[in-house]
Amino acid sequence: MTREIAIIGDHFMLPEVFQAKLTEACGSAITTRTRTDNWPDQPMEHGYATAGMEGLKEYFGTADDVVAFIGTAEILVTQLAPMSRAMLARLPNLKMIAVSRGGPVNIDMAAAADHKVLVVNTPGRNASAVAEFTIGAMLAQTRKITEGHEALRAGIWRGDLYRADVTGRELNELTIGVIGYGNIGTKVVKLLLAFGARVLVHDPYIQLVPEDAAAGVVLVSLDRLLMQSDVVTLHARVTDETRLMMNAEAFAKMRPGTIFLNTARGPMCDYEALYSALASGHLGGAMLETFAMEPVPMDWPLLQLPNVTVTPHIAGASVRTVTFAAEQAAEEVRRYLAGEPARNAC
Repeated sequence: MTREIAIIGDHFMLPEVFQAKLTEACGSAITTRTRTDNWPDQPMEHGYATAGMEGLKEYFGTADDVVAFIGTAEILVTQLAPMSRAMLARLPNLKMIAVSRGGPVNIDMAAAADHKVLVVNTPGRNASAVAEFTIGAMLAQTRKITEGHEALRAGIWRGDLYRADVTGRELNELTIGVIGYGNIGTKVVKLLLAFGARVLVHDPYIQLVPEDAAAGVVLVSLDRLLMQSDVVTLHARVTDETRLMMNAEAFAKMRPGTIFLNTARGPMCDYEALYSALASGHLGGAMLETFAMEPVPMDWPLLQLPNVTVTPHIAGASVRTVTFAAEQAAEEVRRYLAGEPARNAC
């Protein structure tokens, strides 16, 4: 007897990629049906805005539509489909949910446990994509790429960017401070070492492996990292401990001219304090990829600063992220069907 899988994808995590990877992993043991939601062409929802969805965030789809599509399926594979307590109560056949993202914030995890539904995720799915993007963002700031680009678009030839007192600096002469040493932070450090940068790391929950120490990576306190780095790049998770950790006090500790990058999460940064530090000239520049509120208002003051590079939360968006996440989800489904323990049970 084949096992029934409902696949809810979107225009990033394509359902046909999920389907192909599931077929490769599970063969004829499964039957699948697919649905394509209209994200990112339409924005996600947040649980606080919809009755019955409290506790969920960053999801796409309505409860009735999702429940109707899942129907009698035993397994749901998705990136963004919501699953609330009330929805689980309407899906007695559902036994497993594979969420193709780092955190299953679209699932009521307590309710899933109560209903004995296994939830798995795909940690590190976009780690390489974000790490590469971070290096690109760093170069955009350190080598004056953003300033030169914006000037030319405005019809100004910035020949002065060749002046020794104005021009950019190479990564091999800089000290880079990396806050957070998880899946992404470790990959960022590896790339920085290839450039010849001096690397400081702050993460109170890790110890460096001998290879890191041999390569010259130094584990330091947050204060020392802020005071000694030419570039500070943020790669921590949002917790009560890290929320607004990059605030006025933190920016004041940085050396004049320091560049700040956030390709992690918006709630860790006080953006009003960052604006003040940039507008006053204390910080040399910033690259911002994530924000506390998305999309940001088009009249947001940080968008007006010439020494700021901004992108619309796309660091993790790559074709390889799609295929890698689908492969991880498919392997979890295969293990579930074979009676093997999950690799990434939430």
